[in-house]
Amino acid sequence: MKNIFAFLFLFTISFTVKGQIHNPIQWKTKVEKLSESKYKLKAEATIEEGWALYSQEVPKGGPIPTTFTYDDEGGKVKLLGNTSEPKGKIKFTKLFNDEGMSIKSFAIKAVFEQEIELVDNQINTVNAFVEFIACTDEQCLPPKEIDLAFNLDKATSAVKNEVSEKTSSSKEKKGLLSIFIIAFLSGFAALLTPCVFPMIPMTVSFFTKQSKSKAAGIRNAIIYGLSIIVIYVLLGIFVSAIFGADALNALSTNVWFNIAFFLILLIFAASFLGAFEITLPSSWGTKVDAQADRGGFIGIFFMALALAIVSFSCTGPIVGTLLVEAASGGSQIGPIVGMLGFSLAIALPFALFAAFPGWLNSLPKSGGWLNTVKVVLGFLELALAFKFLSNADLVLQLHLLEREVFIAIWIAIFGALAFYLFGKIQLPHDSPVSHISVGRLSLGLIVLSFTIYMIPGLWGAPLNLISAFPPPQHYSESPYGVGFTKQATISVSNQENDNHSGLPEGAHLMPPHDIVAFHDYDKGLAYAKKIGKPVMIDFTGHACVNCRKMEQNVWVKPKVLDVLKNKVVLISLYVDDKRPLEENEVVDSKLNPGKKLKYIGQKWSEMQTIKYKANSQPFYVLMAHDESNLIDPVAYTPDVDEYYDWLEKGIANYKK
Repeated sequence: MKNIFAFLFLFTISFTVKGQIHNPIQWKTKVEKLSESKYKLKAEATIEEGWALYSQEVPKGGPIPTTFTYDDEGGKVKLLGNTSEPKGKIKFTKLFNDEGMSIKSFAIKAVFEQEIELVDNQINTVNAFVEFIACTDEQCLPPKEIDLAFNLDKATSAVKNEVSEKTSSSKEKKGLLSIFIIAFLSGFAALLTPCVFPMIPMTVSFFTKQSKSKAAGIRNAIIYGLSIIVIYVLLGIFVSAIFGADALNALSTNVWFNIAFFLILLIFAASFLGAFEITLPSSWGTKVDAQADRGGFIGIFFMALALAIVSFSCTGPIVGTLLVEAASGGSQIGPIVGMLGFSLAIALPFALFAAFPGWLNSLPKSGGWLNTVKVVLGFLELALAFKFLSNADLVLQLHLLEREVFIAIWIAIFGALAFYLFGKIQLPHDSPVSHISVGRLSLGLIVLSFTIYMIPGLWGAPLNLISAFPPPQHYSESPYGVGFTKQATISVSNQENDNHSGLPEGAHLMPPHDIVAFHDYDKGLAYAKKIGKPVMIDFTGHACVNCRKMEQNVWVKPKVLDVLKNKVVLISLYVDDKRPLEENEVVDSKLNPGKKLKYIGQKWSEMQTIKYKANSQPFYVLMAHDESNLIDPVAYTPDVDEYYDWLEKGIANYKK
């Protein structure tokens, strides 16, 4: 014990001499109401990078544990159980004695929770204090006590929070399932490329010949397949760790990320079309091959790594595109799920053909058709690239890539792909085409039909099949058709500043539905109170794909449109609005201490996150004039009847 106090005393002197004042741990409190008399007190510690906060339980001879002491207000507050803490990490340190010890600590953020029951419901505040110590890997600060005050009057509803979390969680699960399915199908597409397909019979034959028995061959091939999965999943984990959750959430609306993704996909497309090959350094393959000769499990793993390196010129662009798509979806585990789906599709054939080698005879022979697959993928990469360029244009509102221009580009891309499939265009690595197969002809006809389908979109057709990709109809030269000019579009979009049209102050018409909508929360709420209608908040974004799907596929339906136009006051808040806030509106961020909210979108995004515990779009809230929810909020709801029922139930609750 003497060693501990001597240790702390020395560090206290060192900090005093150097004139440094460190305050690496900040505390804030929250309260969640569980029932009429029960509450959950939350003490949240924000920990500066490089510092650690220790657990409530530490080994003997270790640091001072984090300790909470609550005032029972003279027996009016009853503690229910002990204070819970997050998982944390077990780290070995020699800070406290020469032998060292393993101690549980927390970094970045830690939330401690204590449930209480009020004996007297007149209590408004529960007071407490926390004693703790903060350390780096090399030094510690003296123990510190901080007073905490839990304001019960500002408690949030546990039920509402739970619903919001479930809604967000449900949407995230659906999004991850979509990523997995797309990645799995992309893995099968990668199998049909010249770099991977010929490897299947070669690799399976190697395992079956080198193994002493059929069972051993199957076992080795399965290990080989699992190694492929591990390699690609590790890549997904690496991407998630590099970006982090906050950065991934910002990717879909960040201008520079979208422009970077556009350029990356252009490079991938050019590679697939035959302009050049993207390859990893040959020395990598040589070194890995040398390790593969070691045999055993390690040798098999390095054989799988060799496959990933050798086939990179074909799989690299597909993997890169998947990582871009998964990362821009905002989920930190999106890239991991994407790589799991992709690698599973790659690994399955090796395990299955090893188990049933007779199936190898049914595989088609390698040939020019493999390069055709690459070229088709190249055209798809090229089309996808313009989606990201469009996102950047939408966020900046530059009107350089409006709906007609985007659709024209896609018509050109898919038209060229149709001509390629019909054999009218040849690219550098194509074999001479004397005739085309029935399969290629069928695919060509499908692509040509899709190209013709898009043509009416140049004159305002909705194009529901691809509604998620082009800019919305109001971001157009003629959103209402040929007779509606671009000047008229600008006039409509600026009606919030032009009140001679008879619209309420701050309101504008939302094309193409003519819904009266507000972009300002306070003005919209004030108008709702004035006319006696409930409010529907639409948390949306210029670059939000699912928002456009809802607007063009669900809102347009007569019964839904009638509700939005006549029964509610719509407030659309764009979380990616890059217009700067007025100088008197710039405030400190509550989510990111030390940073300020500078843009309109940041204001609405923080409002959604804090008030509704959700940060994905679209997100819909029906609320009364006192800002209480009329019904649980919902996220992306493509089912028209389900969405309409939600609207009607909320309005019915308002009338009660």
